[in-house]
Amino acid sequence: MRPVAVRAVFAMYVDNSYMPSWTSFTVGRVHWDRLFEDLEGQLASEWESERAALDAESERLRISRLELRSRLRVLCVSAAPATLDLPGGKRVRARLNALGSDWIAATIAQAEESTSRRSSLIVPLHAVRGLTIDHGLLLSSLDEADDAAPVLRERMSLGFVLRDLARRRVPVRVVSVDDSDLHGTIDRAGADHLDLALHDPGEARTASAVHSFRIIPFAAVTSVQTVGDQMP
Repeated sequence: MRPVAVRAVFAMYVDNSYMPSWTSFTVGRVHWDRLFEDLEGQLASEWESERAALDAESERLRISRLELRSRLRVLCVSAAPATLDLPGGKRVRARLNALGSDWIAATIAQAEESTSRRSSLIVPLHAVRGLTIDHGLLLSSLDEADDAAPVLRERMSLGFVLRDLARRRVPVRVVSVDDSDLHGTIDRAGADHLDLALHDPGEARTASAVHSFRIIPFAAVTSVQTVGDQMP
């Protein structure tokens, strides 16, 4: 009986601490999957932040190189309504239609006119003091224009357009930077000036109707307005 008792007591004091402790394979896999998912999420977040920073810097660089002509091109393609600020504090509500090499054309809003006929306005770019437009259109003008069709038109100079008006003998209203308001017909247009035969509004350009002539430098022109005529 004694040997059995000794073995029983010895068994009570067996040290198994040196034996490895194994966990479940499924529990270990879940632990590592969660760890890797967390790391992947952190890495994706860092990449996204870096990409956003690079995109923002690229956009700032692009806008720093943006010219007024590019924005006017987009506004003309979308026929944007705008209020043009001109010399002498003049403001004209119009819808932008076309952009030339040194001018912009617009259709004057009907509310601005005493006649129901279509009225087109040619404004040299040097006379544009500012434009008031909708905020959404302002933001969209920061993008590139999708329509490349008006490229040839954008090569037309102010003199080219005025010579066409002279050829067609279209009556015009010329407003100058010193606030002169002149009515007549353009007889000819040079490289940097025009000859205007002055006559009363609504009259044809005949020898008896013309009461004087004026040479006007393009630099002195605020706007040239036509009535009932389409722009080229």
